[in-house]
Amino acid sequence: MAYDEEVAGRIRNLLSGRSDVREQKLMGGLCFMLRGNMCCAVSGRGGLLIRVGPDAYPSMLGQPHAAPVEMRGRAMTGYVRVAPGGYATASGLKKWVTRATDFVATLPGKAKKAPARKKAKAANRRK
Repeated sequence: MAYDEEVAGRIRNLLSGRSDVREQKLMGGLCFMLRGNMCCAVSGRGGLLIRVGPDAYPSMLGQPHAAPVEMRGRAMTGYVRVAPGGYATASGLKKWVTRATDFVATLPGKAKKAPARKKAKAANRRK
């Protein structure tokens, strides 16, 4: 299932003034990375995946439209899934994206990983 292009465009607009944003297709959706850290994602299953961090996680679950995120049977503490009703308005989307960007701003930046080279790995195995 494809992610919601309209919502992705709305997030792009919110993050457009930043030079540290990169988009990456991930987990069946489109993920927005800030300084190499996952910030938020437009899911292919509907809703937004918002990174709020482990400290804010319990209080975010009490917010309207927010639910825990489960991937492969495992809870992802620090991330919440926001149902479409939570970001239907511009102010609703901005509130959630701001929560994510505020948390990610507290994390150290990550360098982009270079793609693994298959030939180099094969050569190392022959030694």
